[in-house]
Amino acid sequence: MAVDQRVYEMFRDIGRDMYVHNLISSHGGNISVRFGDRILIKRRGAMLGRLKPHDIIETRLDKNDSGVALASTELIVHRAIYKATPALAVVHGHPRRSIALSLARDEIVPIDNEGSYLLKKVPVVSVEFASGTKQMADTIAQALVSYKIVFLRGHGSFAIGQTLDEAFQWTDALEEASEIIMYAREIGEEMIEYRKMSDSYTNW
Repeated sequence: MAVDQRVYEMFRDIGRDMYVHNLISSHGGNISVRFGDRILIKRRGAMLGRLKPHDIIETRLDKNDSGVALASTELIVHRAIYKATPALAVVHGHPRRSIALSLARDEIVPIDNEGSYLLKKVPVVSVEFASGTKQMADTIAQALVSYKIVFLRGHGSFAIGQTLDEAFQWTDALEEASEIIMYAREIGEEMIEYRKMSDSYTNW
């Protein structure tokens, strides 16, 4: 089944932005959208930065069909997210600085103004078996019931939205916030507080 040109362009543009913004490696990450009981998702092994129309696979939300063999290995995670949340789009990235922070933190709390406003905080969750397992799917989906973006320790981020643009925004904002956290640590100076009720961000 041919993919609508507008849908293809949406996937192509967000996939390219993910790569250009260093939110994925050449073959990492995946994106999807939901249309009713159908999911459109990146093809297994396809490069997000160079998506072609045949790299977008359509499959059912509730059960396997002919498209499932070509779909991303993390289709199970996307399905769980769509079933647990009102999301219509999912963006999964491997942002490098955020991955580094996830190895030492249980949550990533932005210290910059935009990150604080957009994200408040991002929880870091762990699973014993990752890369498309049911344990990973259930853990990520449950966390996204309360947050618009979560981080799987040492792996990457999962963001939801009503559009791919929205889910991409949360992903990009998180990596920018993580970069600023690292820059601030390199400076090594005491921070000057500028946010009202900043302590509440850790309780979000």
